[in-house]
Amino acid sequence: MRLGSIGQTAGGCQHVLEILESNIREHTVDNSTAVGAQPALCIALCPALYCQSMNEAKSKSAVELELKRLEKRLEDLILTVNQIKEENRALRQRQETLTAERAGLLQKNEQVRARVEAMIGRLKSMEQA
Repeated sequence: MRLGSIGQTAGGCQHVLEILESNIREHTVDNSTAVGAQPALCIALCPALYCQSMNEAKSKSAVELELKRLEKRLEDLILTVNQIKEENRALRQRQETLTAERAGLLQKNEQVRARVEAMIGRLKSMEQA
């Protein structure tokens, strides 16, 4: 009797089953009553393997849930980053516009200052004449 196929369906318990199988064979050779114990041991072993398989499925399910949660969080972060990039681009564009407007106003201010100083100069010269 080979127990390996049970281990494969139980989700990777092959090593445990090989040890149990070798122990059963040793008892079968040493003791003739162990032959009757093989089916009983297999019956007792099946629920344990089933439970282990279920635990592995639950842990896989938990891992999958965690991965889905992380995937959702990552998607949210990507959306946030894209929104921040767009906002940053708009703010930089607005800053460039305001900087250009400020430079134009400074230039006009200097022109007006020069004109006012010229008028003051002419008024002083007219006053002295």
